[in-house]
Amino acid sequence: MDANVRNDYAPWLEFARMTGRRRAETLIRWSQVNWETNQIISTGKNGERVITQITQPLRALLEPLVGHHPDWVFTYIAQKTQNGRVRGQRYPITYDGSKTEWRRTRDRARIDDLRFHDLRHDFGSKLLRQTGNLKLAQKAMNHADIKTTMRYVHVLDEEVSNALEIMHSKRRELPEKLPEPSGRASQHIQPKRKNVPC
Repeated sequence: MDANVRNDYAPWLEFARMTGRRRAETLIRWSQVNWETNQIISTGKNGERVITQITQPLRALLEPLVGHHPDWVFTYIAQKTQNGRVRGQRYPITYDGSKTEWRRTRDRARIDDLRFHDLRHDFGSKLLRQTGNLKLAQKAMNHADIKTTMRYVHVLDEEVSNALEIMHSKRRELPEKLPEPSGRASQHIQPKRKNVPC
């Protein structure tokens, strides 16, 4: 799919992959980016405060975007002069615009069943696989209720299943025929029957 993503939309899409943020939470302003504390503080679902940690890879993604637009972090280059936009100039990626471009990207890649939210699910699954820590995953994904995070537990179940498969495949095969039990202790002791007249 990456080969079908427009270059100007690529940083925005990579940000979504790296952070697991909801679509609306990816449309951030420079005023929300604090380089000193290494945090992006924005507003998420139901008006909740969302904190995104700026890791070194995330910093490397964002720094080249400085200067593209005075207010908005992620922008696109207008392909045509129309609707007040000038071809070749940069404009903020909007919520509706991101939906349109996501649909076009899927069409170019000939993928019908990939939702934008699947990027968030992929992020959550990988994070839980790496850490095995539900509370950490809950905080990173900004889930108000840990029951929401519990949907990703199947990842840990798969890891356990895979580990058992590997362990069992390395185990020595059992002999074709197990030896018969021996010794008096292993013999079944029949109770003595009393002579009862018929």
